[in-house]
Amino acid sequence: MLQSGSSSHGDVAATAPSVLHVLNGDSVTASLRAAGIAGEVTLAADVLYEGPAVAASPERWRRERARFLAASGYDGYDECLARLSSWDHALEGFHGHDEVVLWFEHDLFDQLHLCRLLAWFAARDTGLTDLSLVQAGDYLGRMPPERLADLFEARQPVSEAQLRLACLAWQAFCAPEPAGLESLLHADTAALPHLAAALRRHLEEYPGTRDGLSRSERQALAAVAAGPLSFAPLFAAVQRQEERVFMTDLSLLRRLRDLAAGPRPLLRLDSPSAPWSSAARNPLVAITAAGLGVLAGQEDWIAIRGGIDLWLGGVHLDGPQPAWRWDPELGRLRPWQRSPPSPPPAAGPSEGTRQP
Repeated sequence: MLQSGSSSHGDVAATAPSVLHVLNGDSVTASLRAAGIAGEVTLAADVLYEGPAVAASPERWRRERARFLAASGYDGYDECLARLSSWDHALEGFHGHDEVVLWFEHDLFDQLHLCRLLAWFAARDTGLTDLSLVQAGDYLGRMPPERLADLFEARQPVSEAQLRLACLAWQAFCAPEPAGLESLLHADTAALPHLAAALRRHLEEYPGTRDGLSRSERQALAAVAAGPLSFAPLFAAVQRQEERVFMTDLSLLRRLRDLAAGPRPLLRLDSPSAPWSSAARNPLVAITAAGLGVLAGQEDWIAIRGGIDLWLGGVHLDGPQPAWRWDPELGRLRPWQRSPPSPPPAAGPSEGTRQP
């Protein structure tokens, strides 16, 4: 349970209060310092929109996430585990600070972290440590220092309504079925005004009913439909199709690699076997005939590749067909089952036996 501490933002104390800032990435740290905002900094910067996010003990959670990140080429397992542990351990020491300030944006990347952190704090007695929130409707990393200073001055104490909503959202995100997330799209989420749009964007990463593509995959194919692009302009083109950019360059590289795999790839890369651990590589990306067909809705990507193995939060889509697909026209998930094959036609009078 969150408890409000005795300090307030306007108090004048003999010594400066100890503040822990939780940021969404390294890009904000320098601007925070340039704005003259004092305090320690830790990050919440795991790509939670990718890979398994199943409720577990802190140690098991970090191990599972580190295994996924390492297998996906983000870094080595030990490095990923050390990074996740460092971030969590900094949070666990929150009692050593007068205030914890959460800085998060409006996009899916940030909203998932915000829900996870608020749910984590909701299960703890914060004692005399104040918990504050900066909810930014734009990208923190692009803001000048003076804008960050204004946001810091305007920060608000985290409310009980925000804690309750975040707990519901995080529990739904980690659940093995997506019904809870869908229900939140129609619930009152005013306490976290950017949450509903972020959750909808997460659900759009489910395979589409028309083509078996996630929205991100469809956007990548559309970007190269008129001709090949190297990765840098392709990444920019995909970002322009987003209302709220959330995906990292390495995440898009992983998706391009998947689309370029198999006997009938949808994309061709000029260096498909090159290491994918760094976005410094700039492969030329071109769409294939199969890619054009899938983009037009003439074929299904999951049928072409022979099945799916994909984690979206706590939901594991695996097997010949996903259990759910996103219907972009209806704006909702649909339970999905592969249609049974049609029975062969009955043999006619001249069929069924072979004449000598």
